[in-house]
Amino acid sequence: MRTPGATFLYFEGKRVVAYFHGNGEDLADSVPMISLLRSFGVGVLAVEYPGYGIAGGRPSEEGAYAAAESALSWLRTEREVDASRVVLLGQSLGSGVACEMAKRGLGARVVLISPFTSVAAMARRVFPLLPFPAVFVRHRFDTQSKAAGIALPVLIIHGTEDEVVPFAMGEQLAHVFPRAQFVPVAGGQHNDLLSMHPVALREALSPFLKF
Repeated sequence: MRTPGATFLYFEGKRVVAYFHGNGEDLADSVPMISLLRSFGVGVLAVEYPGYGIAGGRPSEEGAYAAAESALSWLRTEREVDASRVVLLGQSLGSGVACEMAKRGLGARVVLISPFTSVAAMARRVFPLLPFPAVFVRHRFDTQSKAAGIALPVLIIHGTEDEVVPFAMGEQLAHVFPRAQFVPVAGGQHNDLLSMHPVALREALSPFLKF
């Protein structure tokens, strides 16, 4: 399904989880997560960003935000699902998209899976010898700077053995959001929470999606 600036899949439900995928993924890769979310009895709106999959265009921070907001606008105007019934769920890169949509008042709850504090902080980790690596980061996805101003309930899930985004970043964000719940997944890595730790993921998500 497409609207100007967005490509997405929609499954109807009383409550709807808007799912924002990670880097290197697209709608096709989102099927396992969509299936898990549907098993909770909720609707799912899965958004694909420009530059990914069939969306076309070039990837960018603003392009991802525009696609997400366009899809959520369609959900509100065409399906009459307002923000009070929407959970914003972002995984890895998508955590930055979910946080921005929360800042814009487009959801009632937020789930961040394997989130980073900002792309600049990730750059400093990858290129520690550069004096000012943040200068070279074009797309910032700065979740940490936005977190204190987001008063919604937030669930953060992070694998303790994440080899891509440090576990400490999830912990750090949990201390900045005013209403955050932090769930560590023992032994979990960046891309195996759904495949290798499905019970832990389900147990974390299930109560949070009931409101």
